[in-house]
Amino acid sequence: MKLLNKGLWPVMLTPFEESGEVDVQALEHLTEFYIEAGSDGLFANCLSSEMFQLSNEERYLITKTVVKKTAGRIPVITTGSFSNNMDLCTEFVKKIHDTGVHGVVISTNQPCDEFASEDEFRTKMEYLINKTGNIPLGLYECPVPYKRLISPGLLKWLSEFDRFVYHKDTSCDMEQISKKLLATMGTSLGIYNAHVPTGLNSLVQGARGLSPIAANFYPELFTYLLKYHDDSTKSADIQVLNEYLDMMDTIIHINYPISAKLFLQKRGMNIKPYSRIVRSSFTKHDINKVNMLLRVFERITNELNIERVQL
Repeated sequence: MKLLNKGLWPVMLTPFEESGEVDVQALEHLTEFYIEAGSDGLFANCLSSEMFQLSNEERYLITKTVVKKTAGRIPVITTGSFSNNMDLCTEFVKKIHDTGVHGVVISTNQPCDEFASEDEFRTKMEYLINKTGNIPLGLYECPVPYKRLISPGLLKWLSEFDRFVYHKDTSCDMEQISKKLLATMGTSLGIYNAHVPTGLNSLVQGARGLSPIAANFYPELFTYLLKYHDDSTKSADIQVLNEYLDMMDTIIHINYPISAKLFLQKRGMNIKPYSRIVRSSFTKHDINKVNMLLRVFERITNELNIERVQL
């Protein structure tokens, strides 16, 4: 199985109109923004895309739109698991793979409920693997509706099928990440860390890349981190940047993903701050935090001479 690109894989937003319809034009603009910011691949139709609030037709539309807009410049992956019925799941995996994506991701909380054993999970995953031909697959430790973390032993078992190319890790635990990196060494399964505080350390230890929600705000910073994290002449700059990213990460979760859309709007993107996920209203204090985040982003890009994408 061919390896996916190393580097930055943003978990994409879905722009909406005020009516609640998918804003396809804004999605195309957003896709171009990720590419211009140096992304190495895109994860469409994920939790940040509000995938559980979308119909299957919309999931297909969003994925197809992103694949068409990228036009082969960078690879795209998408989620294909929205049922614990493996026959329904495999049917949708095949359908959405036909959009032209480079892999279809399975949310680890979909095959079984949270009380199911690891053996039950193995049985369901083996069934799905056998029913989906040679389609490249991925894994996502999605936190909604519950988080099922994959043990290093289970990840090793899955990697030995030579079908898996992507694992979005949300364990937020460097010890576990280290064990997973060791378990998948020499296989096609790459670890892409979602957790900013352990991001740099995971790259040093061999992670193939990063897939944080923060890349929806300032992907340029992660592009820089990934480009220079192992450059000894940039070690001081990388340390400063990593400290900024850790601090900024404490703010971005406020009313996410609306906060990300608002941030991009303030950066100049034609994206509306609408979401299908019910969130509390932004307070004046929340708005001040988003504005402060923008000022910090501008400051660090100026300090490190990081080019900002013009929107």
